[in-house]
Amino acid sequence: MFSEVDVQHFSAAHADGAFVLDVREPHEYVSGHVPGALLVPVSQIDGAVHELPSYRPIYVICQSGNRSRAAARHLAELGRHAVSVIGGTSGWVGAGRPVVRGARANLA
Repeated sequence: MFSEVDVQHFSAAHADGAFVLDVREPHEYVSGHVPGALLVPVSQIDGAVHELPSYRPIYVICQSGNRSRAAARHLAELGRHAVSVIGGTSGWVGAGRPVVRGARANLA
């Protein structure tokens, strides 16, 4: 299943403990990412799909929403419930939401 949500809806899901997958490149991720986001560049999704949850939605985020849309569609084809975040990390930052800098996934 594939769907899209805006940053406001994603923010609510994130506050409730959503699983977040950042599909950008490592240099983009370390410059600022959503707290708790797991980095798997879009080119590596096939090799990492077994590490992703199959029992709950995966919120897929990139910089603007283009790569996340394609990645979410692909994840849906692989049997995952994927949700692309419209506006991506840029929208998240623009809404004043917190970001983590560096390679840490789970620290705010």
